[in-house]
Amino acid sequence: MRLKASALFRATFGVRPSSGASAPGRVNLIGEHTDYNGGPVLPFALRVRTTVVAGPAEAGVLEVVSTRDGQLTRIDPREYRPAGWGAYVAGVMRELTAAGAAPAGGVRVAVAGDVPVGAGLSSSAALTVAAAKALTALAGASLTPRQIAGVAFRAEHDHVGVQCGIMDQTIAALARPHHALLIECASAETHHIPFRGRLLLVDTGVRRELAAGAFNQRRAECEAAVARLRIELPELVWLASWPVAWLARLKRALPEPLRSRALHVVGETARTRFGAQLLARGRLRQFGQLLYEAHESCRRLYECSAPELDCVVAAAKCAGALGARLTGAGWGGAALVLVEPRRAAGIAAAIRRAFVGAFGREPGITRVEASGGMRKESVK
Repeated sequence: MRLKASALFRATFGVRPSSGASAPGRVNLIGEHTDYNGGPVLPFALRVRTTVVAGPAEAGVLEVVSTRDGQLTRIDPREYRPAGWGAYVAGVMRELTAAGAAPAGGVRVAVAGDVPVGAGLSSSAALTVAAAKALTALAGASLTPRQIAGVAFRAEHDHVGVQCGIMDQTIAALARPHHALLIECASAETHHIPFRGRLLLVDTGVRRELAAGAFNQRRAECEAAVARLRIELPELVWLASWPVAWLARLKRALPEPLRSRALHVVGETARTRFGAQLLARGRLRQFGQLLYEAHESCRRLYECSAPELDCVVAAAKCAGALGARLTGAGWGGAALVLVEPRRAAGIAAAIRRAFVGAFGREPGITRVEASGGMRKESVK
């Protein structure tokens, strides 16, 4: 992808880029909608990556181009939430400026990548983390991986308006090969967890827009639940901190749909921490059962699944997969299937047959493994 990004930069701007970086997409093993509720998540990085190359321009200029459409876009860096994907790069620029790590003058950027957009694999975090890394290199500045993750998070959350948590940017910046990353989102504490399970990633082809609609509605519902629960527990800050032993008390305190949203978050918090312990002990079969439980909670309590996702999970279970669930917020996107290596091909075929029978088209099915995080890229 670095060669494609560099070639696009030269073709568009007539000069070679000065710096480059890439960052991966991610899959979240377990811990859905816990991140912005102060709970744990357990993602790992994918091999698919987004590459950003950059070069200087005259002051006040921000020009971006991507291999996805080849269209050059000029953005006023002072504009609040400009339209289009360039808003992510503009947000990174403003955050780097605030941190004293932005390039002097203007910037030209070219982007290439193979992280599917809208598939729940965090293409936006791959873009913002890679952009932050490339632009700090262009500026001759040095930020730690955690600082890069913070810049990327604020670019998406504050400047684009996606009410996301810190998971996507953190895993994109800190990932290690053959490891998942347990992130306690309230404290930002992280632990690398060895993971060598065989996974299938099933892309349903259903895309969704995170910056509006159901995602932000769920976040508002969780905030409303916390406000009500503070009557019972005044020191409560995060929904994920509600004690599991007090579920009956939670049910009495909350009306629907707040009750269901809170039950999902509290239950998913417990599943994620237990899941990390199971993986550390190599207990994949028991971990797989947690994946099925997590999907059912997303489907029934958080109402963030979709018929296509439910079809994949049901077919995987019937075919003997160790576990399966939606990944990446839901409402479309992808499902993750944990399999024994010797049964992977048969399970993939069963999922494909069920999906074609239900929807008249084939899903995208790929084998995935835990990869590394952001890195500098050479430019030509």
